[in-house]
Amino acid sequence: MTTRRTGLREQKKQATREALRRAALRLALERGPDNVRVDDIAEAAGVSPRTYNNYFSSREQAIVAAVTAERETRVATAVVARPARVRLADAVIEAVVAQYTDPSEPGRDALLLIITSPALRDTFVDTATAMEHPLADAIAERLPGADRYTARVLAASVAAAVRVALERWIQPPAAANGGLVVPSGSLPDLLRAALAPLTPALNAAEKRPSQR
Repeated sequence: MTTRRTGLREQKKQATREALRRAALRLALERGPDNVRVDDIAEAAGVSPRTYNNYFSSREQAIVAAVTAERETRVATAVVARPARVRLADAVIEAVVAQYTDPSEPGRDALLLIITSPALRDTFVDTATAMEHPLADAIAERLPGADRYTARVLAASVAAAVRVALERWIQPPAAANGGLVVPSGSLPDLLRAALAPLTPALNAAEKRPSQR
């Protein structure tokens, strides 16, 4: 009975989070992000502002979450799901590239909303940090015998590389195109380039346990 109640509670929390994300993006697209208040999002999702604050600390977080929903968890899940014969570096890079270029995510209108708002751009780039802890768990699972510190350092390095790639992609020089901010280059290529320097470290961590 306790397990069932816990499961129902988690489902309700997930549904509330999803309702807030959807409401935030819809209102931002309709009114512009600067004209959306936290109270507006909460009302549209059918919850109180106090409940809203249990899920998001700002309107920007909720709006961006509609685009990046659970991405950090999906990256970690994809890393674990890769066959054991796949090298850790390949598993991590392919998981990141796949999840950051998922065509099922909100499309051009949502992306345009983000790149035209400095606050949303900053929040979007910051979302890369959220992958550190779930990815550390995934790396530790793929590397039996590796210490938790190593998994955490590797995951933090991956998150930093992704952040650099996103910054390069979504924040090109302001002077370009008359000051208009537009995505620059191929995001998959930028992600691969940013993650490439980490391949030796990921490979070394994978070899180390077997050498003990």
